[in-house]
Order: sequence, then C-alpha cells, then structure tokens
Amino acid sequence: MKTPPLSVTALSDPALQRPPAEAEPSNPVLPAAAPATFGIAEAFMQHLQPQIARSELQRREIYRLRHQVYCEELHYEALHPLREERDPFDAQAVHCAVRHRRSGVLAGTVRLVGKRGAHDRLPLETHCAQALTHPSLLPHHFEPHEVCEISRLAVPAVFRKQSAAAAEGAIVAGGFSEQELRSFPAIAIGLYMAAITLSHETQRHHVFVMMEPRLARGLAFVGIRFQALGEAIEYHGKRGAYYIDTRQLPSQLAPAYLDLLQVIAGELFPRPLTATHPAAAWP
Repeated sequence: MKTPPLSVTALSDPALQRPPAEAEPSNPVLPAAAPATFGIAEAFMQHLQPQIARSELQRREIYRLRHQVYCEELHYEALHPLREERDPFDAQAVHCAVRHRRSGVLAGTVRLVGKRGAHDRLPLETHCAQALTHPSLLPHHFEPHEVCEISRLAVPAVFRKQSAAAAEGAIVAGGFSEQELRSFPAIAIGLYMAAITLSHETQRHHVFVMMEPRLARGLAFVGIRFQALGEAIEYHGKRGAYYIDTRQLPSQLAPAYLDLLQVIAGELFPRPLTATHPAAAWP
C-alpha cells in the first residue's frame, strides 16, 4: 500500500491520530511565536530554502559545514585535513540542508540515516546502545526499511548565535536584516521538518534520534512529541534516545508549525516520491 503525499488532508486522517505507542549540538533556539503580521512558514520560506543534497558536490558542501560546526566550533570531533566531517553512516543517509537565500550559504544541515538490510545499524545502536532500554520501541523491533535516524544536526554559529540574540531582542551585527533575523530561530526546527518529510516520503515512519532532553521538551512545545527510550547518558553532554512515528505528527502540531511542515514538504517534494517509488531518494 502506497503512503499518501505529505498533505494536510492525508496527514490529518483520524486513523493516524491515535496516541504514540548519535549526539547533536547544544540545544538550538526554537521559534517562540509567529510575528503578528507574518507567519513562521512565510518568514522561513522568504529567507531560507530547504534542500536535499542530490549530488556529491552538494554533499561535500554539507560535510564542510559539519566540520565547521562539529570540529571547529564545538570540538566534538578531531580536525580533518580536508576540512570535511564524515563517517561510515553517510553512505546509508540522505542529507538535507537549509540555505540562506540572499547569501547562498548553508545555514544548517541534518541527515536521515536508514537501513538497507537487517545487517545495518543506526548510529545510536552503534554508539549509544546503553541508552536503548524501552521494551518495545527499538530499531530492531521494526522492519529495516521502516526505520531511520535523524542525525548530525548542525547549525553554524553565525546563524545559531544570531538567532539567539534576535530572540532576545538584541541589536546584532553581521549584515542581516531584522526580517532575516526573525527567521533564523526556525532553522533548527525547519531541519527537523525536512527530515520528517523525507521519512514520510520514503515510508520510514519509525524515527529515532539522540538529543538533549531539553531539546526534546522544546520540540514537544510546538507539537513534535518524541518518546524517551531510556535514561539520558553522557555523550557530548547529557543525551537521550527518542522515538516518534511521523504519521501521528500532523494531528499534534501547532497550526503555525503544520503550515511550516507543509511548505517545506512542497519545496522538497513537488512531486511525491510515493507516486513512483518510495526508495527513489535513498542511496
């Protein structure tokens, strides 16, 4: 049975509204409320562009951004001579990015790691197995082609710190307009929306992630309610393993963020993959 396109109608199906049965950077800023005269979705799309990396050139641009954030800014990984941060899971991942429209530079990236067979493992199964203690919601409880992990979320400091200051009402240098600054807090959540869209289009509805508990609480505030799979562990700070079935998400999202999900889905997949072949985007 084919999964329907990501639309308000399809994802608001009452049948999907039942209750829900690798480390990221420190808690990114989440948008609080839409400006009175300009919604979150409109502001996001005016200044930012969600993309899927479809070429090696685009993927290498993402690896360089990851090196900047993970190796140079946060020092989570060692510096690499090529200034590219990559690992073996990139071979089984689809990479998403958000690009700042006016400058053309990447404002953030995230990847969705999938399994091609029962022998494959997700990053959190490899690096954080001790965090997976839930009795029934673990990756191996589902078919390999139904699971994925949101991983390697990275927003560079020029956008991460600007957005934090903008949210506090500070005057920030850097050449950005006030309107652009208002859209930057939505970068991190836009990346999550892009990953969720990709999970839906490829029918990998069982999504896992390692993240800070406070980020999970922040995402729940806008309606992205991940379920904890165990106690938080020490992994570049306190991180916990979380799960969500993305088919249940639209019924939980606040209206402004449902709008954001819809516009990102339309930008990434103007023609749904599920109309042809759901694995078309996967390596």
